[in-house]
Amino acid sequence: MRISRFYQIQKTLLQYGLDELIPAHWQPWYAKLLRRSAFWLKNRYPEHSLGARLRLALQSLGPVWIKFGQMLSTRRDLLPAALVDELTILQDNVAPFPGAEAQTLIEQALGLGNIDELFEHFSQKPLASASIAQVHTAQLKQADGSLADVVIKVIRPGIRKQIEADLALMDSLAVMAARFLPDGKRLRPREVVAEYRKTILDELDLQREAANAIQLRRNFEHSDSLYIPFVYADYSRHNVMVMERIYGIPVSDIAALEAQGTNMELLAKRGVEVFFTQVFRDSFFHADMHPGNIFVAREHPDNPKYIGIDCGIVGTLNAEDKRYLAENFVAFFNRDYRKVAQLHLDSGWVPAHTKVEEFESAIRTVCEPIFQKPLAEISFGHVLLNLFNTARRFEMQVQPQLVLLQKTLLYIEGLGRQLYPQLDLWKTAKPFLENWVKQQVGLPAIWRQVKENLPFWAEKMPQMPELLHRYLEQGPRQQQALLLQMQQMQQQQHQSKQQIIHAILAAACLISASIAFTISTGWLAASLGLIAALFTVKALLI
Repeated sequence: MRISRFYQIQKTLLQYGLDELIPAHWQPWYAKLLRRSAFWLKNRYPEHSLGARLRLALQSLGPVWIKFGQMLSTRRDLLPAALVDELTILQDNVAPFPGAEAQTLIEQALGLGNIDELFEHFSQKPLASASIAQVHTAQLKQADGSLADVVIKVIRPGIRKQIEADLALMDSLAVMAARFLPDGKRLRPREVVAEYRKTILDELDLQREAANAIQLRRNFEHSDSLYIPFVYADYSRHNVMVMERIYGIPVSDIAALEAQGTNMELLAKRGVEVFFTQVFRDSFFHADMHPGNIFVAREHPDNPKYIGIDCGIVGTLNAEDKRYLAENFVAFFNRDYRKVAQLHLDSGWVPAHTKVEEFESAIRTVCEPIFQKPLAEISFGHVLLNLFNTARRFEMQVQPQLVLLQKTLLYIEGLGRQLYPQLDLWKTAKPFLENWVKQQVGLPAIWRQVKENLPFWAEKMPQMPELLHRYLEQGPRQQQALLLQMQQMQQQQHQSKQQIIHAILAAACLISASIAFTISTGWLAASLGLIAALFTVKALLI
């Protein structure tokens, strides 16, 4: 299966002529010869542009590759505009599957004889079609007789098999990369693929997505920055989800946003604030924030609010990673590269033998040029390339638990570039992170922890006298038993040591007896053999 899928991928890329993406001077002679030899895999779509061929190839390869194209579509600083414009189509305009089939899946999942039993005006024409699912509009019949505008999300039929085939191939390639590439061990490709496997398979379960949306909605209830549509959990299944329909403006439609007088600077700043709030306040962040999943409310353009959909991929961070990241960000913003280097050492992300001074100098060389510049003047592709080279030089390992966060940061940066290129990303994020770090240390943090643990202490307080009496009563006996066990262990160790000594002496006498026998000293050989036997018996009797 893996070999056939690998061939299918290579065949697709060549039949769409994507070898043109590799500059000719980067291709060795044997690669060019091999390409010409594959005459049956020539470009079959010369009438399409290179960008269109790239989009069609990724679309034909399936959801794993479509998602890769979605990420690339936010990187206008890394790719030519023609390629990005084509890849943007993948965000919410993937070729749909038949609406009649979607209706059948909905009826089966919800146990309906006919879709009219629960919905009015169901549209078989999908409102949007993405890599894993597509959505259809309808009106939900509610208990009070009213109708609610909803969208119904349906997982594409048979998609799990295709995804698992690609994941199996990716795992095989990761094994090869870890074994043969110079940076294979440091990049930890198998762990990264395992993390991606979990993420994309979770996205196939719409009940999980519904729970994620409910959690995000609760986290931002009464927020002026982000709105998450209501999910009708009673009508959600593993392959079908019903949620409130929203009527916002796609965040990628800059012309429409400007036409209604949207405050673009405030909108861009709120995007950064929403991201850092999800990561550091909630430890629960939307990790698929490409423009196809983000809208802007039409109400109050002077005080714009984001609308987030498609919560199938979310990320979480533990307290240690969260604190580490916040301290790193603050140190970066303060240009304290020494602290950044020391944090990397303390976390174990770089080897202990790394010289802090050298690492500090390397980080300064990469990061210093990017400060005090608007996004439009910063080449993040160049910065990321230099950071990668720095990481390779100092043997820094990739952290799989941060892959989603890194991807989301790419989306956020790409979004900010489109909305307000003059946005100072560092100036916007720095006050938020400094305030968060202050909240984690000092008397306010101690008082907050006391309040959080107070119910537990109150529950255990009545049991404290009994627990103390039991400890004082059982403590001496436990100590005596532990002392006895230690004495027994010491005695066993002494006996083992004596056995080893006698065994060594027996072996030495036996070897000496053999040597004496070979030089015709029979009486000496017999004597040594007898001594060896005595040492052996003594070793066995100990």
